[in-house]
Amino acid sequence: MSYITAHVLDSVTGTPAQGITVHLETVDGLPLATAETDEDGRVPELGPETLESGDYRITFRTGEYFAGNNQPTFYPFVTVNFTVQAQQRHYHVPLLLSPFAFSTYRGS
Repeated sequence: MSYITAHVLDSVTGTPAQGITVHLETVDGLPLATAETDEDGRVPELGPETLESGDYRITFRTGEYFAGNNQPTFYPFVTVNFTVQAQQRHYHVPLLLSPFAFSTYRGS
């Protein structure tokens, strides 16, 4: 399992959000990895096997997802900033998404 994983659920339809591009970067904008959600809305591999302690961000390109479903959205991107402690073995970042709202939490 990758050190960083993600998951996107379309909370309007109650289904996984397939095909969302996801970027992992340092908070300074240094790109680390890019992936796309699979048919289950998951990104099982995002980035290196480990990261140094510090602050990072994941950006979900949600505008493209909604455009592909012919839905307007207020959030063309959702960016989640989070802190990594190197001694942790895994970080999972879930996103619950609708065209006009979103929420996220530290997953397991």
